[in-house]
Amino acid sequence: MGTPRRTTAVRPTRRVAAGLALGVAATLAVASPSVASAEHHDRPGHGGPPPVGHQLPKVAVMTGSGGAVASVDPVASQVGIDVLKAGGNATDAAVATAAALGVTEPYSTGIGGGGFFVHYDARKHRVETVDGREAAPATYDANQFRGPDGTAMDFDTVVNSGQSVGAPGTPATWERAVDRWGTRRLGELLKPAERIARNGFVVDQTFHQQTLDNAERFSTFPETARVFLPGGTAPAVGSVFRNPDMARAFRELRTHGADALYEGRIGRDLVAEVRNPTTAPGKSVLKGELTTRDLARYRVLDKAPVHSRYRGKDVYGMPVPSSGGIGLGEILNLVEAYEERTGKDTSDVGQVQYLHRFSEASATAFADRNRYVGDVRGVPTKELLSQGFADERACLFSGAAAMPRPVPFGSPDGRYTDCAPGTPSGILPHDGTSTTHLSVVDRWGNAVAYTSTIEQTGGSGITVPGWGFILNNELTDFDFVPVTPGVPDPNLPGPSKRPRSSMTPTIVLDHGRLDVVAGSPGGASIITTVSQILLGHYERGLSIGDALAAPRLSSRNGSSEQAEPAIADGAVGAGLRALGHQLASTPEIGAATAIDVGRHGELTAAAEPTRRGGGSAMVVRPRR
Repeated sequence: MGTPRRTTAVRPTRRVAAGLALGVAATLAVASPSVASAEHHDRPGHGGPPPVGHQLPKVAVMTGSGGAVASVDPVASQVGIDVLKAGGNATDAAVATAAALGVTEPYSTGIGGGGFFVHYDARKHRVETVDGREAAPATYDANQFRGPDGTAMDFDTVVNSGQSVGAPGTPATWERAVDRWGTRRLGELLKPAERIARNGFVVDQTFHQQTLDNAERFSTFPETARVFLPGGTAPAVGSVFRNPDMARAFRELRTHGADALYEGRIGRDLVAEVRNPTTAPGKSVLKGELTTRDLARYRVLDKAPVHSRYRGKDVYGMPVPSSGGIGLGEILNLVEAYEERTGKDTSDVGQVQYLHRFSEASATAFADRNRYVGDVRGVPTKELLSQGFADERACLFSGAAAMPRPVPFGSPDGRYTDCAPGTPSGILPHDGTSTTHLSVVDRWGNAVAYTSTIEQTGGSGITVPGWGFILNNELTDFDFVPVTPGVPDPNLPGPSKRPRSSMTPTIVLDHGRLDVVAGSPGGASIITTVSQILLGHYERGLSIGDALAAPRLSSRNGSSEQAEPAIADGAVGAGLRALGHQLASTPEIGAATAIDVGRHGELTAAAEPTRRGGGSAMVVRPRR
């Protein structure tokens, strides 16, 4: 399998029980009646094996014991559940589920992307993380996405090109996570994904619509059109979508490990396509600069988690280059600071005032995030998460009126006064909304929160010829030009640098006991989505399922705030507008999953009831 994608030597952690080396377990994961007994749904006259998982329903909330998995897709969730049933742990199930999502959610995640893996060890009561974020080529510098006149290049032009593609981190993340915490071999955990890709799955409305929405740009790249636009159009709802090229990629990874991409055939083909994208006649796109050396030098990074405190609970998330753990922690600290200023508990105020507080906290946190957080040295994480900084920033808050946007950023310098002046903040021009998140808890109480992505829906639009997976456009997460003119920007491109992310995989402990696992897709709205789930659960008394289902608002320090129709178009929206909030109605924000662990170990898995077509929450032994 070659040299593991790691930064330090690690003791062996594969504890494979006799008879469970997942030749058995992987078979269970793909051939159990719950997954493989689907009826054939090809169009008339088309043959092939029966698709995987057609009869699996989407269930938004399920309570029980023995382990739990929540993802956006029932086929993927069932893969994870079957791994847990066969004796695998949370890491085993998370990796198998993520690989399956790369097949059924190929426009959100997969082999060509990256992500952040947060793990809780129940025996050691310890949270640890793996940073699998994509990395820029070694040739990139701060001016990479500026034209000759110094202005930002056209965003969509960069997205749909080799320039947007970073060195993928997903295969290395899977290998590293399994090596550190798993009990099964990576090759065995990828077996379900290989079979789903080969046998196919039944197309739902979400997959159909996402394909349709991207059909024009997919047609720019003949390989993408061949794989994802069979017959020249989006696969019909109810038809079977098969991807034998992706099955081949998983077979290669199963046989040769992650080095199949970083030093093998997949990687050589990937680099060739990035550096000279194959396009339809009469069309051309920017060439990329990624090299085989960039891939060979790529490493996932073991990192200590970001840690903040809220209501006596310990909240853990990803450190930089993610801004998720920092942004979430600052929002929660600010909500507590607002209580001190007003003398009114957040749990006692009405819905308008509750969302007003949340919006003000979120806008403030984003002002600080945009100024200070990036893949650079010296990010003041400790100060950004300090209650003293939040108390100083809270001086701008008024319960009677919204702060003018954009909110200025603060000075996390450790010297906090009653009200320090801020510096005007710029506004980010672009936000992606794709990505996927899964949450897992096993029978022993270990847990994983794993958010993975290829950036926007459909990534760069470029498919690696012969391998069936789409490449990321993650490098457009860099700021093309400084957000605030004249102020240092930590998120400009740089050699081998990782772009700032908003992914917020989160694990909450209550006095050392696992309490909640949560996360969401949604670009920069991920931070606001996860924050609202925790606030809804802890402050508003909502069950974890109701906290996921509750209508959402996303305030990211722009000139307006996104709000779902239940907020924007009703009395609550009117109340917020009366306070000065500028609301823009949007159909949906996020597509979260979470697991709540009861006092006596009962597990409640939760997924979206309707957003992105609804998600899939499962437990090993449902409560009757």
